[in-house]
Amino acid sequence: MKKTDFNSLILFENDDLIVINKPPYMPTLEDRHEAQNILQLAKQYVADAQVCHRLDKETSGCLVIAKNPDAYRHMAMQFEDRSVEKIYHAVVDGIHDFKQTIADRNLYANNKGIVKVSIDGKPALTYFDTLKTYTRHTLVSCNPITGRMHQIRVHLSFLGAPICGDVLYGGKPAYLSQLKRKFNLKKGTEEEPLMQRVALHAQAITFRLMDESKITIEAPYPKDFAVLVKQLERFS
Repeated sequence: MKKTDFNSLILFENDDLIVINKPPYMPTLEDRHEAQNILQLAKQYVADAQVCHRLDKETSGCLVIAKNPDAYRHMAMQFEDRSVEKIYHAVVDGIHDFKQTIADRNLYANNKGIVKVSIDGKPALTYFDTLKTYTRHTLVSCNPITGRMHQIRVHLSFLGAPICGDVLYGGKPAYLSQLKRKFNLKKGTEEEPLMQRVALHAQAITFRLMDESKITIEAPYPKDFAVLVKQLERFS
């Protein structure tokens, strides 16, 4: 991966906090398989930087970073009391009419990092709303109340709406040939999916600043997510 300019990721910044639009494929914390991570970049920008929560490596979007210990504690308390509102957008397989649909199922993560719905797991709650339906897919708004590992992915799979490209939890890649009636693939070539990762983006986050005023930050879709949605719009 080419080196990322941290400044280009910043959506909001004041004396205490930074909100970035995390690019896909970059881990939040140190990863022995990757040369760069968000925490490393943030510390090069501000020495005392600490990430306030995590996004999966493939997930893009809003990520809050504290610039000092007081700001980190302030954000940690908000995450602990669940007063931070997070909105994710996901493209899922199939047509679904979600209207404040609730997934209230405990989640259990095994030692291989695979999460399952289980009564022995930790409580997890997510709300879902349909934003738009296409021919074979649905754009969904996801509001996780808790913050369990792979929560949105597993809850959507449980509802019969696995995220596009999320093969771990039953999702299938989207191909242009599925959408376009007259699709000709060049002989000798193999068709690539419209998106190479799990189609999940942290679209917005709402929290309180140090002066207790509320702020909402929104993150534009990265190129791959935007292309997927554009093609779904075009051929639906």
